[in-house]
Formats: sequence, C-alpha cells, structure tokens
Amino acid sequence: MPMYGATDRGTGDLELALAWGRGDLRAGDRLTERYSTNIRRFFFNKTLGSTEDLVQDTFLGCSRSIARFEGRSSFRSYLFSIARKVLYRHYRDRDVGFDPLTSSIAEVVSLDFEQPSPIEQLLDHEEKDRVLLALRTLPLREQVLVELAYWEELSNRELAEIMDIPMGTIKSRLRKARAELRSLVAR
Repeated sequence: MPMYGATDRGTGDLELALAWGRGDLRAGDRLTERYSTNIRRFFFNKTLGSTEDLVQDTFLGCSRSIARFEGRSSFRSYLFSIARKVLYRHYRDRDVGFDPLTSSIAEVVSLDFEQPSPIEQLLDHEEKDRVLLALRTLPLREQVLVELAYWEELSNRELAEIMDIPMGTIKSRLRKARAELRSLVAR
C-alpha cells in the first residue's frame, strides 16, 4: 500500500528517490516537480510538436522502476538515462532504420529548416540559430551528450551513467562532438 510520507523542502534527491521507491508518493511528486522542466527541455530540441507524452513516459518509466533504484548513481543521472531511452524508443517506433549512433534529428523528422520550430522562434541571435541547426545534424547520441553536458551541466560521471558508457569514452565523444559542432557552425 502506498505511503504518503512527509517530505520537507530540504530533502535531497537521493532521499526522495529512496522514499519513492518504498512507496512514498509525495516524494515522487516532489522529484517530478523538481525535474519536469529539465526533462521537458531535454526533449524540446529533439522533437517536433508537443513533448508532453515523452515527458510523461519518462516519469511513468521512472515510477515503474524506482523501487529498483539503489542510489548507486544520482537520481538525476537515473532520470536522464530513462529519458534517453524514451527518446530512442520514440524514434525507433517511428522509423525502423533509426540508429542513434548515425541518425540525426534532421534526417529522422525531415525538418524543414525554413519553417522555424518553437525553439528557433525563441532564439534571437544568428549564432544560436547556427548552433541549433548544427546540433540537429549531429547523430542523436552526440546531440544528447552535448546538450546534457552543457545545458544540464551534468558531470562526466553522470553522463557516463546516463549514456551507459565508460567515463573515458564520454570525454573523447564530447571532444569529437564539439569539434564536429564547431565545423558545422563554421560552414
């Protein structure tokens, strides 16, 4: 039977996640509130249209698996790992040939870059527009990595947990992705 435990403002992610795993639904609500903006932002630049279904799928996946969360990684890493899997599944379900190692968002959704997406409407500088377009042409795996590293300011350790690869590989992939991004922006 779910518990409705008391959680205060100062409660950390780990404590809340473990409480949620034990059935404390308020702890789950607190974590959902705490991270919904971050998860929305994660999907915003990688999809067209509403991100709400993907956000909900992420938190639903988290609620289904939270009882197995043991705190060996940060909750944030755990949640972004689920979000990454939801994103990959989203595109695999839409496109049988989708491969996050080689497929870019521009290829998968056939973006018409002449029609501004919601995020492009928010960007007010030409440089930001070039970076956004360049990001969308990177393979999705690299786009996810770059955005999590720079927009979510995740550590290399957290990135390794989310991407499910060694930390040394994270460093080399980030270097490679940054170089590719610079090249794309320069063009």
